[in-house]
Amino acid sequence: MLNGLYVMDPNRFDDVYGPEARAAIERHLTITSPPLTADRLTPDVLENLDVLVTGWGAPKLDAELLAAAPKLSLVLYGAGSIRPMVTPESWARGVRVTSAATANATPVAEFALSQILYALKHGWRYVLTARANAATAPRGNEIGVYGAVVGLLSLGATGLATARLLAHHNLVVQAHDPYADPEKAAQAGVRLVGLEELFATSDVVSLHAPLTPETHGIVGATLLESMKHDATLINTARGTLVDEAALVDVLSRRTDLFAVLDVTDPEPPVAGSPLFTMPNIVVTPHVAGSLGHERRRHGEAMAEELARYVAGEPLLYEISESGLARRA
Repeated sequence: MLNGLYVMDPNRFDDVYGPEARAAIERHLTITSPPLTADRLTPDVLENLDVLVTGWGAPKLDAELLAAAPKLSLVLYGAGSIRPMVTPESWARGVRVTSAATANATPVAEFALSQILYALKHGWRYVLTARANAATAPRGNEIGVYGAVVGLLSLGATGLATARLLAHHNLVVQAHDPYADPEKAAQAGVRLVGLEELFATSDVVSLHAPLTPETHGIVGATLLESMKHDATLINTARGTLVDEAALVDVLSRRTDLFAVLDVTDPEPPVAGSPLFTMPNIVVTPHVAGSLGHERRRHGEAMAEELARYVAGEPLLYEISESGLARRA
C-alpha cells in the first residue's frame, strides 16, 4: 500500500471527497492522519508520503515541501487550475499531477446551456423589463431556439462539453479555437470559424477560453460592436477575457445587445458598478462551476485516476508542464 495524506481547505473537503470517493481512494492508500490544512504540514507527516490527495487550499509544492517529502510521486488535485500549487521544483522533481478540471466542465456546460436557451427566448430581458416597469413586459421579436446560431469561444473541455449538450437541440453551433482538432470539432457537430465571423454571425456567443496573454481582453469594442442585432454575450470563463469598459460603453449604446456575466473583472464587481444597474446586463456570482455536492465529481475523478496509477495505466487527466501553459 502507498502512503497518502488529505491536505486541503476543510470547508470543501467533504464536498469533494465524499464517502464513496474516500472509500475508493483508501483501497489503495494508507491514510493514518485526519485531513490537514497546508499550514499544519510538518516533516514527520511528509517523510513517508507517496500520494498527496488535495484540492482547494492545496499546499505549494515548493523546495521546502519537496525536501520534506522525498517519496512524493503523485498529486491528486480535486479542483481546477493547478497553477497556484505547482512550481519549477515540482516539475524538475518529476512529481506527477492530475487535476479534476475536466470534471468541472460538466456544471459549467450545464449552466451555459441554460443561459444560451434562455437568451434565445429573451428570458432575462423580460424579467428585468417587467421588474423595472412593475408590469408585464411586452413581447418582442426573439428568434427562439430552432435554427439559431450559437458561437463558442474555445473548444477546450468546457467548450466541447457545451457543444455536446447543444447537439441535442436544433441549433447551428460554431466555434473559434486556433488549437481545436478539426476532427473532434466535426464529431461534436461544430463548425470552426474565425474570431470575427464568430461574433458577427452568432445569435449567442458563449465564452469558454482559458486566460492566457493572447486571450486577455480578447473581447473588446470592435468585436462587441460587430455582434448581430439582439445578440447575447455569455461569460462563464474568466472575467478578464472581456474589456469591461468597452462592454459597458457598447451596451449603453447598443441596447439591443445583452450580456450574462457569471465572472467579472474584478470579481465581484466594485460597489456601484454599472454592471449591476444596466438594463441589458445581468451578473451572477460565479455559480456556473461546481457547487456543493456537484464537487463530488472531482473526488470521484481523482479516485479513478489513483486506481489507474496503481494499475500502471495512463492517467486521463494528468497535466504536464507544457500542457499547463495552454490552460486556464
